[in-house]
Amino acid sequence: MPTAPSTTADQPVTQEEASSQFAELDPAMIVRDPCNAREEDPEPDEELINSVKEIGVEDAISVRPRPDGTFAAFKGWRRAQAAQIANYTAEADGRPVRTVKAWVRADLVGNDAWTRLLSVIENKQRASMSERDTLRSEELALIAMSDVERRRATKALGVSPNAAKHAKAAQQLDDAALRRAAAGGMDLEQTAQLAEFTDVRGAEGRLMSAHARDQEEGGGGRGFWDQEVALLLAEKADAEAREKAVAELADAGVTMLGPVPSWDKDSAQPLPSLTTGLGNPLSEDNHSNCPGHRARLDEEHRPLWYCADPAAYGHKVRPQPKKPKTEADEKKAAERARTVACNRAWKAAAGPRQEFVKRLVRGRRLPEEARQFAQHILMKLPRFYGKWSSKQETQTVSLLLGAKAPEEESAADVAAAFPKNRLANALFAQVAAAFEDSIRDPRHFDAARMEPGFLWESPGPVYASYLLLLESLGQAADGSYQLSEVEQQSVIGHRPASES
Repeated sequence: MPTAPSTTADQPVTQEEASSQFAELDPAMIVRDPCNAREEDPEPDEELINSVKEIGVEDAISVRPRPDGTFAAFKGWRRAQAAQIANYTAEADGRPVRTVKAWVRADLVGNDAWTRLLSVIENKQRASMSERDTLRSEELALIAMSDVERRRATKALGVSPNAAKHAKAAQQLDDAALRRAAAGGMDLEQTAQLAEFTDVRGAEGRLMSAHARDQEEGGGGRGFWDQEVALLLAEKADAEAREKAVAELADAGVTMLGPVPSWDKDSAQPLPSLTTGLGNPLSEDNHSNCPGHRARLDEEHRPLWYCADPAAYGHKVRPQPKKPKTEADEKKAAERARTVACNRAWKAAAGPRQEFVKRLVRGRRLPEEARQFAQHILMKLPRFYGKWSSKQETQTVSLLLGAKAPEEESAADVAAAFPKNRLANALFAQVAAAFEDSIRDPRHFDAARMEPGFLWESPGPVYASYLLLLESLGQAADGSYQLSEVEQQSVIGHRPASES
Protein backbone atom coordinates (compact mmCIF):
# COMPACT_ATOMS: atom_id res chain seq x y z
CA MET A 1 0.00 0.00 0.00
CA PRO A 2 1.45 3.43 -0.92
CA THR A 3 2.96 5.49 1.86
CA ALA A 4 5.34 7.69 -0.11
CA PRO A 5 4.80 11.41 0.57
CA SER A 6 3.75 13.72 -2.23
CA THR A 7 4.01 17.50 -2.43
CA THR A 8 0.69 17.94 -4.28
CA ALA A 9 -2.88 17.49 -3.20
CA ASP A 10 -6.30 18.33 -4.53
CA GLN A 11 -7.31 20.32 -1.45
CA PRO A 12 -6.52 23.71 0.12
CA VAL A 13 -3.19 24.03 1.92
CA THR A 14 -2.80 26.03 5.14
CA GLN A 15 0.19 28.24 5.80
CA GLU A 16 1.59 25.79 8.36
CA GLU A 17 1.21 22.89 5.92
CA ALA A 18 2.92 24.67 3.02
CA SER A 19 6.29 23.25 4.01
CA SER A 20 4.89 19.77 4.81
CA GLN A 21 4.19 16.85 2.50
CA PHE A 22 0.91 15.22 1.57
CA ALA A 23 0.69 11.43 1.57
CA GLU A 24 -1.76 8.56 1.39
CA LEU A 25 -0.86 6.26 4.26
CA ASP A 26 -1.69 2.71 5.20
CA PRO A 27 -3.89 3.09 8.32
CA ALA A 28 -2.01 0.21 9.92
CA MET A 29 1.10 2.40 9.94
CA ILE A 30 -0.58 5.13 12.02
CA VAL A 31 -0.43 5.31 15.82
CA ARG A 32 -1.59 7.91 18.34
CA ASP A 33 0.80 10.78 18.92
CA PRO A 34 1.59 11.20 22.66
CA CYS A 35 1.00 14.94 22.12
CA ASN A 36 -2.53 14.44 20.81
CA ALA A 37 -4.62 16.71 23.03
CA ARG A 38 -7.70 14.52 22.88
CA GLU A 39 -7.47 12.06 25.77
CA GLU A 40 -11.13 11.64 26.73
CA ASP A 41 -13.41 9.77 24.32
CA PRO A 42 -10.61 9.01 21.81
CA GLU A 43 -12.38 5.97 20.30
CA PRO A 44 -14.36 6.27 17.04
CA ASP A 45 -18.09 5.84 17.42
CA GLU A 46 -20.27 3.59 15.26
CA GLU A 47 -21.48 6.52 13.16
CA LEU A 48 -17.91 7.48 12.20
CA ILE A 49 -16.93 3.86 11.50
CA ASN A 50 -19.95 3.36 9.20
CA SER A 51 -19.10 6.53 7.31
CA VAL A 52 -15.45 5.52 6.81
CA LYS A 53 -16.44 2.02 5.73
CA GLU A 54 -18.60 3.47 2.99
CA ILE A 55 -16.65 6.48 1.68
CA GLY A 56 -13.28 6.44 3.48
CA VAL A 57 -11.61 9.32 5.35
CA GLU A 58 -12.38 12.46 3.36
CA ASP A 59 -10.49 15.07 5.40
CA ALA A 60 -6.73 14.66 5.74
CA ILE A 61 -5.28 13.97 9.16
CA SER A 62 -1.95 15.37 10.43
CA VAL A 63 0.94 13.13 11.51
CA ARG A 64 4.58 13.22 12.50
CA PRO A 65 7.00 10.59 11.12
CA ARG A 66 8.56 8.23 13.69
CA PRO A 67 11.99 6.55 13.56
CA ASP A 68 10.44 3.08 13.18
CA GLY A 69 8.69 4.07 9.93
CA THR A 70 5.23 4.58 11.45
CA PHE A 71 3.38 7.88 11.73
CA ALA A 72 2.00 9.54 14.88
CA ALA A 73 -1.40 11.23 14.47
CA PHE A 74 -1.87 14.43 16.44
CA LYS A 75 -4.92 15.48 14.40
CA GLY A 76 -7.55 12.97 13.26
CA TRP A 77 -6.61 9.96 15.41
CA ARG A 78 -10.30 8.89 15.65
CA ARG A 79 -10.58 8.93 11.85
CA ALA A 80 -7.39 6.88 11.55
CA GLN A 81 -8.75 4.28 13.97
CA ALA A 82 -12.03 4.13 12.04
CA ALA A 83 -10.00 3.46 8.86
CA GLN A 84 -8.11 0.65 10.62
CA ILE A 85 -11.39 -0.96 11.72
CA ALA A 86 -12.90 -0.54 8.24
CA ASN A 87 -9.90 -2.15 6.53
CA TYR A 88 -9.88 -5.05 8.99
CA THR A 89 -13.31 -6.20 7.75
CA ALA A 90 -13.06 -4.86 4.18
CA GLU A 91 -12.23 -8.14 2.46
CA ALA A 92 -14.97 -10.08 4.28
CA ASP A 93 -17.52 -7.37 3.52
CA GLY A 94 -16.46 -7.00 -0.12
CA ARG A 95 -15.25 -3.42 0.34
CA PRO A 96 -12.02 -1.87 -0.95
CA VAL A 97 -9.04 -1.50 1.38
CA ARG A 98 -8.38 2.23 1.58
CA THR A 99 -5.51 4.55 2.46
CA VAL A 100 -5.78 7.65 4.66
CA LYS A 101 -4.97 11.11 3.37
CA ALA A 102 -2.45 12.79 5.65
CA TRP A 103 -0.24 15.82 6.04
CA VAL A 104 3.21 14.57 7.11
CA ARG A 105 4.77 17.20 9.38
CA ALA A 106 8.46 16.33 9.53
CA ASP A 107 9.10 19.89 10.73
CA LEU A 108 7.37 19.05 14.04
CA VAL A 109 9.62 16.10 14.92
CA GLY A 110 11.06 16.92 18.34
CA ASN A 111 8.76 19.94 18.76
CA ASP A 112 6.25 18.46 21.20
CA ALA A 113 5.02 21.79 22.55
CA TRP A 114 3.95 23.12 19.14
CA THR A 115 2.48 19.74 18.16
CA ARG A 116 0.30 19.69 21.26
CA LEU A 117 -0.76 23.32 20.65
CA LEU A 118 -1.87 22.54 17.07
CA SER A 119 -3.82 19.55 18.36
CA VAL A 120 -5.54 21.72 20.98
CA ILE A 121 -6.40 24.39 18.40
CA GLU A 122 -7.93 21.85 16.03
CA ASN A 123 -10.20 20.44 18.72
CA LYS A 124 -11.23 23.89 20.02
CA GLN A 125 -11.99 25.24 16.56
CA ARG A 126 -14.15 22.27 15.58
CA ALA A 127 -17.72 23.49 16.19
CA SER A 128 -20.56 21.02 15.83
CA MET A 129 -23.37 21.78 13.39
CA SER A 130 -26.73 22.54 14.93
CA GLU A 131 -29.23 19.71 14.88
CA ARG A 132 -31.44 21.68 12.45
CA ASP A 133 -28.58 22.37 10.02
CA THR A 134 -27.62 18.69 10.10
CA LEU A 135 -31.18 17.57 9.30
CA ARG A 136 -31.63 20.12 6.53
CA SER A 137 -28.30 19.24 4.90
CA GLU A 138 -29.02 15.50 5.05
CA GLU A 139 -32.47 16.02 3.51
CA LEU A 140 -31.23 18.18 0.61
CA ALA A 141 -28.23 15.94 -0.09
CA LEU A 142 -30.22 12.69 -0.12
CA ILE A 143 -33.10 14.06 -2.21
CA ALA A 144 -30.69 15.17 -4.96
CA MET A 145 -29.03 11.73 -5.25
CA SER A 146 -29.77 8.79 -7.50
CA ASP A 147 -31.07 5.60 -5.89
CA VAL A 148 -27.61 4.01 -6.04
CA GLU A 149 -25.93 7.07 -4.50
CA ARG A 150 -28.65 7.31 -1.85
CA ARG A 151 -28.15 3.71 -0.74
CA ARG A 152 -24.44 4.34 -0.37
CA ALA A 153 -24.97 7.66 1.43
CA THR A 154 -27.46 6.25 3.95
CA LYS A 155 -24.99 3.50 4.81
CA ALA A 156 -22.28 6.10 5.32
CA LEU A 157 -24.57 8.15 7.57
CA GLY A 158 -25.77 5.06 9.42
CA VAL A 159 -29.44 5.90 8.74
CA SER A 160 -32.37 4.11 7.15
CA PRO A 161 -33.24 4.29 3.42
CA ASN A 162 -36.07 6.69 4.36
CA ALA A 163 -33.63 9.16 5.92
CA ALA A 164 -34.57 12.05 3.61
CA LYS A 165 -38.23 11.75 4.60
CA HIS A 166 -37.31 11.42 8.28
CA ALA A 167 -34.97 14.44 8.11
CA LYS A 168 -37.74 16.56 6.60
CA ALA A 169 -40.25 15.47 9.24
CA ALA A 170 -37.82 16.03 12.13
CA GLN A 171 -37.36 19.66 11.12
CA GLN A 172 -40.92 20.34 12.30
CA LEU A 173 -39.59 20.25 15.88
CA ASP A 174 -38.42 23.47 17.47
CA ASP A 175 -34.72 23.91 18.28
CA ALA A 176 -35.15 23.06 21.96
CA ALA A 177 -36.93 19.79 21.16
CA LEU A 178 -34.26 18.90 18.58
CA ARG A 179 -31.55 19.44 21.19
CA ARG A 180 -33.41 17.31 23.72
CA ALA A 181 -33.84 14.51 21.16
CA ALA A 182 -30.14 14.60 20.28
CA ALA A 183 -29.10 14.70 23.93
CA GLY A 184 -31.38 11.76 24.65
CA GLY A 185 -29.68 9.66 21.96
CA MET A 186 -32.66 9.42 19.59
CA ASP A 187 -31.84 8.35 16.05
CA LEU A 188 -33.20 10.13 12.97
CA GLU A 189 -36.30 7.95 12.63
CA GLN A 190 -37.19 8.39 16.31
CA THR A 191 -36.73 12.16 16.03
CA ALA A 192 -39.10 12.18 13.04
CA GLN A 193 -41.64 10.14 15.00
CA LEU A 194 -41.34 12.57 17.92
CA ALA A 195 -42.25 15.40 15.51
CA GLU A 196 -45.41 13.52 14.57
CA PHE A 197 -46.80 13.99 18.09
CA THR A 198 -46.03 17.63 18.82
CA ASP A 199 -49.78 18.26 19.16
CA VAL A 200 -50.29 15.39 21.63
CA ARG A 201 -49.95 16.55 25.21
CA GLY A 202 -47.25 14.72 27.16
CA ALA A 203 -46.07 12.72 24.12
CA GLU A 204 -42.45 13.88 24.31
CA GLY A 205 -42.10 12.85 27.94
CA ARG A 206 -43.68 9.45 27.27
CA LEU A 207 -41.38 8.79 24.31
CA MET A 208 -38.31 9.95 26.24
CA SER A 209 -39.24 7.54 29.04
CA ALA A 210 -39.75 4.69 26.57
CA HIS A 211 -36.38 5.41 24.96
CA ALA A 212 -34.69 5.42 28.38
CA ARG A 213 -36.34 2.07 29.23
CA ASP A 214 -35.03 0.60 25.99
CA GLN A 215 -31.51 1.66 26.95
CA GLU A 216 -31.79 0.46 30.55
CA GLU A 217 -33.96 -2.66 30.28
CA GLY A 218 -34.24 -3.53 26.62
CA GLY A 219 -30.59 -3.88 25.65
CA GLY A 220 -30.66 -0.86 23.34
CA GLY A 221 -33.51 -2.12 21.15
CA ARG A 222 -36.72 -0.26 20.31
CA GLY A 223 -39.33 -2.48 21.93
CA PHE A 224 -40.68 -0.02 24.50
CA TRP A 225 -40.39 2.87 22.01
CA ASP A 226 -42.42 1.05 19.33
CA GLN A 227 -45.16 0.19 21.81
CA GLU A 228 -45.43 3.80 23.01
CA VAL A 229 -45.55 5.06 19.40
CA ALA A 230 -48.34 2.59 18.61
CA LEU A 231 -50.32 3.75 21.65
CA LEU A 232 -49.83 7.42 20.75
CA LEU A 233 -50.94 6.73 17.18
CA ALA A 234 -54.09 5.07 18.50
CA GLU A 235 -54.78 8.01 20.81
CA LYS A 236 -54.14 10.49 18.03
CA ALA A 237 -56.45 8.59 15.65
CA ASP A 238 -59.11 8.55 18.38
CA ALA A 239 -58.79 12.33 18.88
CA GLU A 240 -58.96 12.91 15.12
CA ALA A 241 -62.05 10.72 14.85
CA ARG A 242 -63.71 12.79 17.57
CA GLU A 243 -62.74 16.06 15.84
CA LYS A 244 -64.22 14.74 12.60
CA ALA A 245 -67.47 13.77 14.32
CA VAL A 246 -67.72 17.21 15.95
CA ALA A 247 -67.06 18.90 12.58
CA GLU A 248 -69.75 16.84 10.87
CA LEU A 249 -72.29 17.82 13.53
CA ALA A 250 -71.29 21.48 13.17
CA ASP A 251 -71.72 21.27 9.39
CA ALA A 252 -75.21 19.86 9.98
CA GLY A 253 -76.02 22.83 12.23
CA VAL A 254 -76.03 20.78 15.46
CA THR A 255 -74.63 22.38 18.61
CA MET A 256 -72.54 20.21 20.94
CA LEU A 257 -73.21 20.20 24.66
CA GLY A 258 -70.15 21.11 26.69
CA PRO A 259 -69.00 19.67 30.01
CA VAL A 260 -71.02 20.68 33.05
CA PRO A 261 -69.14 21.80 36.19
CA SER A 262 -69.67 19.51 39.17
CA TRP A 263 -71.26 22.35 41.16
CA ASP A 264 -73.82 23.12 38.45
CA LYS A 265 -77.01 21.31 37.44
CA ASP A 266 -77.21 19.78 33.99
CA SER A 267 -80.55 20.82 32.53
CA ALA A 268 -80.03 18.82 29.31
CA GLN A 269 -81.85 15.51 29.01
CA PRO A 270 -81.35 12.64 26.50
CA LEU A 271 -84.22 12.34 24.03
CA PRO A 272 -85.11 8.72 24.98
CA SER A 273 -86.10 10.03 28.43
CA LEU A 274 -88.40 12.75 26.98
CA THR A 275 -91.77 12.96 25.24
CA THR A 276 -93.72 15.65 23.43
CA GLY A 277 -96.37 17.59 25.31
CA LEU A 278 -98.87 14.95 24.18
CA GLY A 279 -96.74 12.08 25.45
CA ASN A 280 -95.28 10.94 22.12
CA PRO A 281 -91.65 9.78 22.07
CA LEU A 282 -88.91 12.15 20.85
CA SER A 283 -86.23 11.20 18.34
CA GLU A 284 -83.57 12.94 16.30
CA ASP A 285 -86.02 13.33 13.40
CA ASN A 286 -88.95 14.92 15.19
CA HIS A 287 -86.76 16.96 17.55
CA SER A 288 -84.33 18.44 15.00
CA ASN A 289 -86.34 21.68 14.68
CA CYS A 290 -86.44 22.28 18.43
CA PRO A 291 -84.26 25.28 19.49
CA GLY A 292 -82.80 23.06 22.24
CA HIS A 293 -81.64 20.31 19.85
CA ARG A 294 -78.17 19.31 21.03
CA ALA A 295 -75.76 16.35 20.92
CA ARG A 296 -73.02 14.66 22.88
CA LEU A 297 -70.63 11.96 21.65
CA ASP A 298 -70.20 8.52 23.20
CA GLU A 299 -66.86 6.67 23.56
CA GLU A 300 -66.98 5.63 19.90
CA HIS A 301 -67.82 9.20 18.79
CA ARG A 302 -71.40 8.43 17.85
CA PRO A 303 -73.94 11.20 18.51
CA LEU A 304 -76.31 10.93 21.46
CA TRP A 305 -79.25 13.33 21.08
CA TYR A 306 -80.35 15.73 23.83
CA CYS A 307 -82.63 18.64 24.49
CA ALA A 308 -80.82 21.47 26.23
CA ASP A 309 -83.84 22.56 28.32
CA PRO A 310 -86.89 20.28 28.03
CA ALA A 311 -89.10 22.37 30.32
CA ALA A 312 -88.46 25.56 28.34
CA TYR A 313 -89.36 23.90 25.05
CA GLY A 314 -92.52 22.10 26.16
CA HIS A 315 -91.19 18.55 26.56
CA LYS A 316 -92.09 16.17 29.34
CA VAL A 317 -89.78 13.79 31.19
CA ARG A 318 -90.89 10.18 31.02
CA PRO A 319 -92.08 9.13 34.45
CA GLN A 320 -89.52 6.85 36.06
CA PRO A 321 -88.19 6.49 39.57
CA LYS A 322 -84.98 8.43 40.08
CA LYS A 323 -82.19 6.29 41.46
CA PRO A 324 -79.63 7.97 43.68
CA LYS A 325 -76.07 7.76 42.45
CA THR A 326 -74.22 5.09 44.41
CA GLU A 327 -70.64 3.99 44.89
CA ALA A 328 -71.40 1.06 42.59
CA ASP A 329 -72.35 3.51 39.85
CA GLU A 330 -69.00 5.28 40.22
CA LYS A 331 -67.16 1.96 40.08
CA LYS A 332 -69.11 1.01 36.98
CA ALA A 333 -68.14 4.29 35.27
CA ALA A 334 -64.48 3.78 36.20
CA GLU A 335 -64.58 0.22 34.91
CA ARG A 336 -66.12 1.42 31.65
CA ALA A 337 -63.33 3.98 31.22
CA ARG A 338 -60.75 1.26 31.91
CA THR A 339 -62.38 -1.03 29.34
CA VAL A 340 -62.25 1.67 26.65
CA ALA A 341 -58.57 2.40 27.40
CA CYS A 342 -57.55 -1.28 27.44
CA ASN A 343 -59.44 -2.05 24.23
CA ARG A 344 -57.68 0.81 22.46
CA ALA A 345 -54.27 -0.25 23.83
CA TRP A 346 -54.86 -3.88 22.80
CA LYS A 347 -55.64 -2.89 19.22
CA ALA A 348 -52.63 -0.54 19.11
CA ALA A 349 -50.28 -3.30 20.28
CA ALA A 350 -50.97 -5.32 17.12
CA GLY A 351 -48.84 -2.96 15.01
CA PRO A 352 -45.46 -3.43 16.76
CA ARG A 353 -46.22 -7.13 17.28
CA GLN A 354 -46.81 -7.78 13.59
CA GLU A 355 -43.79 -5.72 12.56
CA PHE A 356 -41.64 -7.92 14.80
CA VAL A 357 -43.12 -11.10 13.32
CA LYS A 358 -42.37 -9.76 9.83
CA ARG A 359 -38.72 -9.22 10.83
CA LEU A 360 -38.53 -12.78 12.15
CA VAL A 361 -40.09 -14.22 8.99
CA ARG A 362 -37.88 -12.18 6.64
CA GLY A 363 -34.71 -12.99 8.58
CA ARG A 364 -32.15 -15.38 7.18
CA ARG A 365 -32.74 -17.93 9.89
CA LEU A 366 -35.87 -18.39 11.97
CA PRO A 367 -35.12 -18.77 15.69
CA GLU A 368 -35.40 -22.39 16.78
CA GLU A 369 -38.00 -21.51 19.43
CA ALA A 370 -40.25 -20.04 16.72
CA ARG A 371 -39.84 -23.12 14.52
CA GLN A 372 -40.74 -25.45 17.38
CA PHE A 373 -43.74 -23.32 18.32
CA ALA A 374 -45.12 -23.36 14.75
CA GLN A 375 -44.56 -27.11 14.51
CA HIS A 376 -46.39 -27.66 17.82
CA ILE A 377 -49.43 -25.65 16.68
CA LEU A 378 -49.56 -27.37 13.29
CA MET A 379 -49.36 -30.82 14.89
CA LYS A 380 -51.78 -30.14 17.75
CA LEU A 381 -54.30 -28.10 15.69
CA PRO A 382 -55.99 -26.19 18.53
CA ARG A 383 -59.63 -25.26 18.03
CA PHE A 384 -58.95 -21.60 17.17
CA TYR A 385 -56.56 -22.66 14.38
CA GLY A 386 -59.15 -24.90 12.75
CA LYS A 387 -61.74 -22.14 12.97
CA TRP A 388 -59.30 -19.66 11.41
CA SER A 389 -58.23 -21.95 8.57
CA SER A 390 -61.83 -22.72 7.63
CA LYS A 391 -62.31 -19.02 6.74
CA GLN A 392 -59.52 -19.27 4.13
CA GLU A 393 -58.51 -15.63 4.67
CA THR A 394 -54.81 -15.26 3.99
CA GLN A 395 -54.28 -11.50 3.81
CA THR A 396 -52.52 -11.44 7.19
CA VAL A 397 -50.30 -14.32 6.05
CA SER A 398 -49.25 -12.24 3.03
CA LEU A 399 -48.60 -9.27 5.31
CA LEU A 400 -46.35 -11.27 7.65
CA LEU A 401 -44.52 -12.82 4.70
CA GLY A 402 -43.54 -9.30 3.67
CA ALA A 403 -45.91 -8.63 0.77
CA LYS A 404 -45.96 -4.96 -0.23
CA ALA A 405 -49.66 -5.15 -1.11
CA PRO A 406 -51.03 -7.99 1.07
CA GLU A 407 -54.61 -7.32 0.02
CA GLU A 408 -53.63 -8.04 -3.61
CA GLU A 409 -50.80 -10.60 -3.39
CA SER A 410 -51.58 -14.26 -2.74
CA ALA A 411 -49.90 -15.71 0.33
CA ALA A 412 -49.08 -18.86 -1.66
CA ASP A 413 -47.31 -16.80 -4.34
CA VAL A 414 -45.34 -14.78 -1.80
CA ALA A 415 -44.29 -17.95 0.06
CA ALA A 416 -43.25 -19.60 -3.22
CA ALA A 417 -40.53 -16.98 -3.57
CA PHE A 418 -38.92 -18.14 -0.32
CA PRO A 419 -35.92 -20.50 -0.73
CA LYS A 420 -36.29 -24.12 0.37
CA ASN A 421 -34.19 -23.62 3.50
CA ARG A 422 -36.71 -21.04 4.76
CA LEU A 423 -39.82 -23.22 4.70
CA ALA A 424 -40.02 -22.89 8.49
CA ASN A 425 -40.21 -19.10 8.10
CA ALA A 426 -43.27 -19.39 5.87
CA LEU A 427 -44.98 -21.87 8.19
CA PHE A 428 -44.34 -19.62 11.18
CA ALA A 429 -45.92 -16.72 9.25
CA GLN A 430 -49.06 -18.80 8.71
CA VAL A 431 -49.29 -19.83 12.37
CA ALA A 432 -48.64 -16.25 13.53
CA ALA A 433 -51.35 -14.98 11.14
CA ALA A 434 -53.86 -17.37 12.72
CA PHE A 435 -53.06 -15.92 16.14
CA GLU A 436 -53.10 -12.32 14.89
CA ASP A 437 -56.49 -12.66 13.22
CA SER A 438 -57.91 -14.46 16.25
CA ILE A 439 -56.78 -11.91 18.84
CA ARG A 440 -57.39 -8.75 16.76
CA ASP A 441 -60.68 -8.03 18.54
CA PRO A 442 -60.13 -7.82 22.31
CA ARG A 443 -63.65 -9.11 22.97
CA HIS A 444 -64.05 -12.88 23.20
CA PHE A 445 -66.03 -15.58 24.93
CA ASP A 446 -64.27 -16.77 28.07
CA ALA A 447 -64.86 -20.53 28.01
CA ALA A 448 -63.48 -20.97 31.53
CA ARG A 449 -66.03 -18.53 32.97
CA MET A 450 -68.70 -19.29 30.35
CA GLU A 451 -69.31 -15.59 29.76
CA PRO A 452 -68.16 -12.77 27.46
CA GLY A 453 -64.84 -11.23 28.39
CA PHE A 454 -61.75 -9.48 27.09
CA LEU A 455 -58.43 -10.94 25.94
CA TRP A 456 -56.53 -8.37 28.00
CA GLU A 457 -58.17 -9.88 31.10
CA SER A 458 -57.90 -13.56 30.29
CA PRO A 459 -56.40 -14.60 26.93
CA GLY A 460 -56.24 -18.30 27.74
CA PRO A 461 -53.07 -20.44 27.75
CA VAL A 462 -52.78 -20.85 23.95
CA TYR A 463 -52.97 -17.15 23.11
CA ALA A 464 -50.74 -16.33 26.09
CA SER A 465 -48.10 -18.78 24.85
CA TYR A 466 -47.90 -16.84 21.56
CA LEU A 467 -47.38 -13.52 23.33
CA LEU A 468 -44.78 -14.98 25.70
CA LEU A 469 -42.90 -16.52 22.76
CA LEU A 470 -42.65 -13.15 21.01
CA GLU A 471 -41.55 -11.48 24.24
CA SER A 472 -38.77 -14.06 24.66
CA LEU A 473 -37.63 -13.70 21.05
CA GLY A 474 -37.67 -9.92 21.33
CA GLN A 475 -35.49 -9.99 24.43
CA ALA A 476 -33.08 -12.36 22.69
CA ALA A 477 -32.85 -9.86 19.82
CA ASP A 478 -31.41 -7.10 22.04
CA GLY A 479 -34.82 -5.85 23.12
CA SER A 480 -36.03 -5.17 19.58
CA TYR A 481 -39.54 -6.09 20.72
CA GLN A 482 -41.32 -5.78 24.06
CA LEU A 483 -44.86 -6.62 25.05
CA SER A 484 -47.06 -3.58 25.61
CA GLU A 485 -48.37 -2.81 29.07
CA VAL A 486 -51.81 -4.24 28.29
CA GLU A 487 -50.24 -7.44 26.87
CA GLN A 488 -48.01 -7.82 29.92
CA GLN A 489 -51.09 -7.43 32.07
CA SER A 490 -52.86 -10.20 30.15
CA VAL A 491 -50.12 -12.84 30.51
CA ILE A 492 -49.30 -12.35 34.21
CA GLY A 493 -51.16 -15.50 35.19
CA HIS A 494 -49.49 -17.55 32.44
CA ARG A 495 -45.85 -16.83 33.24
CA PRO A 496 -43.70 -19.56 34.78
CA ALA A 497 -43.84 -19.49 38.56
CA SER A 498 -40.19 -18.36 38.80
CA GLU A 499 -40.91 -15.26 36.64
CA SER A 500 -44.15 -14.41 38.41
